Amino acid sequence: MSGMSRRSLLTTTAGVAAGVAVAGCGTGKGGRGAERTGEPSGASGAHAPAKTVTLIGDGSTAHTGDQPNQPAVDRLEPGQTPPQFVIFSWDGAGEVGNGLFPRFRKLAADHGVSMTFFLSGLYLLPEDKKLEYAPPNSPLGASDIGYLADDHLRMTLDNVRQAWQEGHEIGTHFNGHFCTGAGSVGRWTPADWKSEIDQAKTFVTTWKTQTGWHEEDPLPFDYETELIGGRTPCLLGQNQWLPTASALGFRYDASSPGGNQVWPSKKMGVWDLPLQLIPFPGHTFEVLSMDYNMLANQSHAATSSDPRNYPYWREQAAQSYIAGFERAYQTNRAPFYIGNHFEEWNGGIYMDAVEDAFKYIAAAGHDDVRMVSFRQFVDWLDAQDPAVLDRLRTLEVGQAPSQGWKDFMTAPAPVPAETAPSAAAVA
Repeated sequence: MSGMSRRSLLTTTAGVAAGVAVAGCGTGKGGRGAERTGEPSGASGAHAPAKTVTLIGDGSTAHTGDQPNQPAVDRLEPGQTPPQFVIFSWDGAGEVGNGLFPRFRKLAADHGVSMTFFLSGLYLLPEDKKLEYAPPNSPLGASDIGYLADDHLRMTLDNVRQAWQEGHEIGTHFNGHFCTGAGSVGRWTPADWKSEIDQAKTFVTTWKTQTGWHEEDPLPFDYETELIGGRTPCLLGQNQWLPTASALGFRYDASSPGGNQVWPSKKMGVWDLPLQLIPFPGHTFEVLSMDYNMLANQSHAATSSDPRNYPYWREQAAQSYIAGFERAYQTNRAPFYIGNHFEEWNGGIYMDAVEDAFKYIAAAGHDDVRMVSFRQFVDWLDAQDPAVLDRLRTLEVGQAPSQGWKDFMTAPAPVPAETAPSAAAVA
């Protein structure tokens, strides 16, 4: 891609409108001998010198050294225009034979960039072992997403292995994805979330015990150190999850719905990186930057609609992502987060739309655009002068510095105005 190297990207180193905040997961149910899914890329580490592999636990995961293809972390200099970060993320991250996981791994590899894959723990638990899962406030083995057939579980393992070697982040999407009813994740307590994340980690780190596939290659990372963030099912329960996330040392959370395109801050010591409201062509309201929310507004959440609508809906979704990118890039340079699922809703138009938007951003050839994972982004955030981040947070949605970036980034740090206690605080 002209003008877009890994270094320049990473180390330039209303009705059903905005109110729709539910995130659906599109993964259905599906032996040894399942073929590999996705060709290893040149960035995958497949041809790198052999590494020392130290198995962890039952050998489901392993220490293999530092993750390949990670950017150096730089620090903004006085007067420097901040880069434009763009983070593509995927909820569930299961491969069910439709080729979507390898499709987007290849897209990333072709452009030398990284993404975040939020792995659902249940996708590494065989269905005949489903009673090992004890979801809060629901029966043993219950789940609102399907367990994977064995061949799909193998495909998922293969893609997760290669994704990590290619430099992508493996986060968590937890387990059973309960959106409604008494068992909804929105009702869970911090203790419930602790149980859920402990189980998600267990399913990832003991898949060999659960499947009996002891001769298979391990996942090439220590999940206890790899896992630093996630997205809750349905974008629900963040306030109850964050105390647990903070106590466990998680560094970010990508669960909050309805965020604005502004520079992020922390909640309970955890970076809050929400899905964002972005322009929605043809409407006066904005839409969340996720495929499900496009679907909800276009076909009222129906996943198979009149195909005559598909070309317009695809273009509308792609242009929405592009408008969100351009608004940030041309104004406050707020990081832009895009969330999706490996799904085939409405003829697969949302997968095509996000690929169209990705290619638009890549083809623009901006040296100051970095397409990274959430982990890489928070590494960068944590390396910055907090006063500089405070200054960036003063810029509103669509607001460029009136005096230009150079002067804005060399101005004295803003001094927060003293405010009187609110009535609620006094009470």
